[in-house]
Amino acid sequence: MLPADIRLSSPDEIAAIHHVWRASVDATHGFVAPEDIALYEKLLLTLYLPQKPQWLALTPDGATVQGFIGLSGPKIDALFVHPDWHRKGVGRRLIDKAVSLNPHLLVDVNSQNPGAVEFYAALGFIEVGRSPVDHAGKPYPLIHMARV
Repeated sequence: MLPADIRLSSPDEIAAIHHVWRASVDATHGFVAPEDIALYEKLLLTLYLPQKPQWLALTPDGATVQGFIGLSGPKIDALFVHPDWHRKGVGRRLIDKAVSLNPHLLVDVNSQNPGAVEFYAALGFIEVGRSPVDHAGKPYPLIHMARV
């Protein structure tokens, strides 16, 4: 298979990005209460995606969004890969893109998502701290990681 193309999103791709987010969350975030998923989804659709283009990983024909990464300088705000594309190099390519923009990356990872913690550790991220709640004050502990 040819590598995925990576480019910035356009406003008309919010629905495709949301589809990837929802499928990924449903597959990997079973620890999050449904009402909290609904809150995060509302924030994603009303505040985050309309304001901030995402880097998209696309299939070689450009027809399908495989995953996306959102960045604020060195901070990874979001990285989600559709479950159909898990363990196929999409997340790694998105991290490679982020590293090309800023080699010293930071990310907060839900401690209840061991697959994500292992993914970042395999790519050279190390734990630099912890928080007992997430950024919304919800009871989802975070591991703060850095790639130095």
